[in-house]
This record gives sequence, C-alpha cells and structure tokens, in this order.
Amino acid sequence: MRRTVAAVVALGLTLPVIGCDTQARREIEAEKKVTEQGPPPPERVAKGCRVEGRPPKIGIVPINLQALFFNQINSGAKMVAGQAGVETQIVNGEDDSTKQANAIDTMVADDYDAIIVDAVDTEGIKPAVRRADAAGIPVVAVDATVDDPAVATQVGTANAEGGKQIADALLEISGGEGDIGVVGALNSTVQNERQKGFTDRAAEGGMKIKNVVDGRNVQENAQTAAENLLTGAPDLPYAYATGEPALIGLAAAVGSQQRTEDLKVVGWDLSTQAVDGLRAGWIVGVVQQNTFRFGYEAMNAAIDLACGRDAPKDVPVPTQIVTPENVRSYLYYLEK
Repeated sequence: MRRTVAAVVALGLTLPVIGCDTQARREIEAEKKVTEQGPPPPERVAKGCRVEGRPPKIGIVPINLQALFFNQINSGAKMVAGQAGVETQIVNGEDDSTKQANAIDTMVADDYDAIIVDAVDTEGIKPAVRRADAAGIPVVAVDATVDDPAVATQVGTANAEGGKQIADALLEISGGEGDIGVVGALNSTVQNERQKGFTDRAAEGGMKIKNVVDGRNVQENAQTAAENLLTGAPDLPYAYATGEPALIGLAAAVGSQQRTEDLKVVGWDLSTQAVDGLRAGWIVGVVQQNTFRFGYEAMNAAIDLACGRDAPKDVPVPTQIVTPENVRSYLYYLEK
C-alpha cells in the first residue's frame, strides 16, 4: 500500500513537469517557425533593364558590416536586386565618413549606375553625393537622412519621432518619475536625433536625464561606456540605448553588474541580447525599424533611377515597438 501511495505522489509531481516541458517545446517550435519564415517579402520588385547592353550596376555603402541592422538592409537590397537581375557591390564604410566618401568616388569612377548609402556623417557625406550627382549617378540615402538636393531618394524612418515614441512607452511604465542614463553614439547623426527626440519627450514628461555616455556605435566601446554609467549611478532605475551596438553593450553591462532586478531598459534595434532581455522582462521596449524593407525600398528606387525612371523623393518606413508581450512575432529580425 505504501508503494502505491508513493507511486501516486511521484506521478502527481511528474505530471506538472511533463506539462511544462510540453508547453516549452510548443513555444520553442512556434518561435522556430516564425524565425524560419523570415521577413515579409517585398511588396514590389522594380523591373530590371539594360544599361549600355548590360544589367545595371548598383553600389551599396553601409555604415558598417558588424551590426545585424546594416546586414539586414543589405539582405533586403540584395533580394530585390537578385529578382530584378541587377549587379550589386557592397563596400564597408567601417564607421568612417571618409571611407564612405572614397567608396562613392570609386563607384563614380567605375561607372556605377546608382549608389545606395547609409551615411555615418550626414553632413560630411554631402560633397561625395554631389560629385556623384554631377556625374549623372543618382544616390539613394537609406536610414540616415542626408538633407541635400543631390540625394535622389531618401528611404528611412523618423528617428526623432521614434525616440519620442519609446519615451512615451517609458513614461507610461515609470509614471513620469525617475532618472535615466543614456548610452548614445555621438558620432552618429541618426542616433543623435533619436537621443534628442527621447530626452526631450522624457524631460517633458517629468523624468530627468542623469547622464549620457558615448559608445561611438561600436559594441565594445558601448559596453565600456555603459559599465562606467552604471558604476557611477548604482541606483539608476532606467536606461536608454540609441542603437544596436549601444543596446548590446548596455545589456552586457546590466548583466555583469547584476542589475536585471532593479533597472529597466529601453532602446533601439533587436539582437539576440535584446530579445533575451525582453524575455526576462528587464528590457521593456525596443524600437524596431523594418530593416529588410529599408533594403527593399532603397534598391527599388535605385533600380528605377538607374533605368531612367522616376522614383519618390521620400520613402518613409514605419517603426514597430517590440515588448516582452509581442517579441515572439519579431524573431525573424535575428536572422541576417
């Protein structure tokens, strides 16, 4: 009788474990399917053409090839180019405006038919863009806004508005109280816009910007800067990261300093580290740009321009706010 009772008790303890394992397997399988499905395909693929008897040549000059963000833009662009029969060449800007300008000049000399650039420095890139335009080669600016008449098409998001949007989300969580530390990239025009949009709105809502540190859009630098930020403010309740390297660096600092229980983080751009933080609940919101669509739209515009067709002057791409509650729906952003 005693053995029977023990067996029943053991069975009762096992059933919940089996149930939890089954649920976990279902969740893992569902997440795997979302990731494998990948991003939504392009709604439109520009019609290819022949330029002097050959396919158009389109150059792509990203900020760097380290961040998943830029690789996804490239992937979207290459997908459209492949379907349209266009030749592409990617030259790594390496977070250096001079290298980007040199890449554009080289593409002009090599008779490219259009150029896509994500500018490190939106002011510093203008002379190279104007030289390309003067040579009859249209330039499409993606992500970073290059405010110059020589830019044929601008594809991107409203960075300041996205900063305000995530600030509103944090104000709702915080009740408009508490200090905020910021991990930025002061060499990036785009991230400075995101920083200003966020800090202005957060301050209007009653929160205080405690300190801003500069990660320079490099993950290792951002982690060091974030470590210094958290060490100097051990009671800091909230932090904001203006881009993918900044958020990854901040996440590493939060983990190393064991601040996941008392610090809430918001930021930009999904990564494995950001998703882990969202699942754990200490990252409470991430502004996600539709990186693949950036690539689709930029390449469509470049193809149209290279083929002598008109393209829109401005192509806005909306942002998405990823939270612990909806993160599963955005896991395809972890794929290049």
